[in-house]
Amino acid sequence: MSSSSFPIASGPLARRQRRRTVISYGERQVIVGGGAPVMVQSMTNTDTADAIGTAIQIKDLARAGSEVVRITVNSPEAAAAVPAIREQLDRMGVDVPLVGDFHYNGHTLLNDYPDCAQALSKYRINPGNVGKGAKRDTQFAQMIEVACRYDKPVRIGVNWGSLDQALLARIMDENAQRKEPWPAQAVMYEALVTSAIENAQRAEELGMDGNKIILSCKVSGVQDLIAVYRELARRCDYPLHLGLTEAGMGSKGIVASTAALSVLLQEGIGDTIRISLTPEPGGDRTREVIVGQEILQTMGLRKFTPMVIACPGCGRTTSTVFQDLADKIQTYLREQMPLWKGVYPGVESMNVAVMGCIVNGPGESKHANIGISLPGTGESPAAPVFIDGEKRMTLRGDHIAEEFQSIVLEYVQSHYSKQTAA
Repeated sequence: MSSSSFPIASGPLARRQRRRTVISYGERQVIVGGGAPVMVQSMTNTDTADAIGTAIQIKDLARAGSEVVRITVNSPEAAAAVPAIREQLDRMGVDVPLVGDFHYNGHTLLNDYPDCAQALSKYRINPGNVGKGAKRDTQFAQMIEVACRYDKPVRIGVNWGSLDQALLARIMDENAQRKEPWPAQAVMYEALVTSAIENAQRAEELGMDGNKIILSCKVSGVQDLIAVYRELARRCDYPLHLGLTEAGMGSKGIVASTAALSVLLQEGIGDTIRISLTPEPGGDRTREVIVGQEILQTMGLRKFTPMVIACPGCGRTTSTVFQDLADKIQTYLREQMPLWKGVYPGVESMNVAVMGCIVNGPGESKHANIGISLPGTGESPAAPVFIDGEKRMTLRGDHIAEEFQSIVLEYVQSHYSKQTAA
């Protein structure tokens, strides 16, 4: 086969055309849909009534790269704390937009606490939890009216764990009339999609601008999520928020989220994502932000932080030096990004290779912007460093990690400064 006929990977499909929604706070604007890059969202797990504790966690999530942070607003105490949270964030210089997550009593809280309604940048409404019977339409309308009053966008977030039972019963009745009834799973899918779209249409009938509506249909199964969002994307043009409703803990949650979201993102479906990881005991809440960013970056959809390429290790790499160095460099790069992204434009596209032996070490290092090939078992105790494909130096001794980190910093300063870019 000639090189000219070799098939070239096309990469992710173009983003499906969606309406354009703006989530803003002060001068900060986050664009959702309309061809904008996929946005990473997160959610706090603090008691929102604890204004200081919640503000600190929001700061950490924003520093990790969360572009919007959602907080639970479930009680009068939580609603009363929202303005204080916003004020504390302002004092810390954190301008990330806040989303209020409302269930059951959202209509009451938004009306009784206007300062809360104003301090939030977006409302999340679960149509399955806004009320039952005759109260449902009235209470949903009250929340939409508040959103219109303060010019706030909303996410109408359907969840199969709290689906509107009246709507589900209607869909089941319709299915029973079919000559060939659908299986129960298909009925559930249809109920989710129908609920999202009908409630969005209802919001527009109540006066909400259609460009201020985002939809989601959260489920916890990978194949279920893919099926539901394919149909949702086919039947509407609202921006779509992706995420498993309960991804799980540790590697299971990461793998499940990656498996589901990657398929949809590859097909051009999805405008915002959230990775709903269950934190491990003592775990860091910001992990969900990092996973979301890494999904988007490894797929080539966005760039957030320099990527570290490191080999998995084998019998040739019995030394743990390369593992320690890869971990230190990756941590160092991520910790520097809040500062670097404003000083060194383009640094997020840098690749760093930390390899453990001579087999693939030099080759991989040459492909990276900066690479180091550490000695494997029985190899000469020397570590060649490659910069932009050329061997520039060899490190030896007990301070290789510190010296390599300095080389990385020097590269960043010389290649990504604003003066260099100009």
